[in-house]
Amino acid sequence: MKRTILIIEDEVKIANIIADYFTMNEYRILIATDGKAGLQVFEEEAVDLIILDIMLPEMDGFSVCRRIRKKSDVPIIMLTARSEVEDQLMGYEFKVDDYMTKPFNPEILVAKSKVLLERIYTTKKEDGNKEILTLKEVTVNKLTREAWIESTSIVLEPKQFDLLLYLMENKHIVLSRDQILNEVWGYDYFGNTRVVDAQVKKLRKNLQYKAYLIKTVFGLGYKFEVE
Repeated sequence: MKRTILIIEDEVKIANIIADYFTMNEYRILIATDGKAGLQVFEEEAVDLIILDIMLPEMDGFSVCRRIRKKSDVPIIMLTARSEVEDQLMGYEFKVDDYMTKPFNPEILVAKSKVLLERIYTTKKEDGNKEILTLKEVTVNKLTREAWIESTSIVLEPKQFDLLLYLMENKHIVLSRDQILNEVWGYDYFGNTRVVDAQVKKLRKNLQYKAYLIKTVFGLGYKFEVE
């Protein structure tokens, strides 16, 4: 399976050069040219590594990193045109995995990415049992973001997967719509709780004959009930 690299870089020429080198090494590439677009792509796609520029329109790289880190430990390599120590220290506060200062050699960037991906995902694979959760014949794999009913794979949108995982990890617990909204969509999400109801409806449809596992608790919220 090809690893997916998200490049968030506003200089199109640089983004395309980086993309070409990763493509030559058989990676799947996604490109966003501003911070907000990068966050949107991250929300909609399963991304294995992010190449993130600091100086971006709409939202700078530090702000993008801060929001991603609220919900994901996906590896991030930051690109900067500045070599100030303060920038790098700030990045490491947000748990950036590595830095590259412009101008840089794209081959080195690809090599660093390979080592980072191998180290992180090999460690996760060795700890694979913790990545798989099964309740009442419904199984989710946190690492590959796949889901099954018994042995049959089901296709879920990214937010549906996050919703299912959150409910399963908190089985028997009544979760309010506000709790679900904050944990699945993030505290910075500006929509209302109706989006939770809409996604629960879609998720139940995808769960087919296992839809009953997601219980509506009138006036309170939802829970994943396995008894």
